[in-house]
Amino acid sequence: MKRRLFLKSAMAGSAVATAVGAGLLTPSMVFAKTEAFKTAIKAADTAVTSAGKGSFKLKVPKIAENGAVVPVTVDASNIEGVTNISLVIKKNGTPLAASFNLTGAQGYVSTRVKMGKTSPVIALVTAGGTTTQVSQEVKVTIGGCGG
Repeated sequence: MKRRLFLKSAMAGSAVATAVGAGLLTPSMVFAKTEAFKTAIKAADTAVTSAGKGSFKLKVPKIAENGAVVPVTVDASNIEGVTNISLVIKKNGTPLAASFNLTGAQGYVSTRVKMGKTSPVIALVTAGGTTTQVSQEVKVTIGGCGG
């Protein structure tokens, strides 16, 4: 490694560490304490109770071997004008696991979520001002043995 590159990297790393220590850079987890996030959680909770039955596809495993990485796919590509896709996991500490705002895009999302324990996974799709939902129970096991 060249000495000049090493010195530049060391200086940049120490500057970032100083900024984090001084509170100038804050982690993204702080977003969970903001009013905007609390409003999003309340909106998702209201949508779950008032949403009708959806006609889109939700693909999640029935049994998740590792609750830290549970694959979730929402396919609402057959619905026109999808503006939002949200994932709510009822028994998580923060039920709103993900929310995707879409503009002019196809209604298809594939991601991985973290689940603390067995819970229903609810997918909410908003299109044309109406919200619909599809739900499926996911059993979280240790080792995937179904126990």
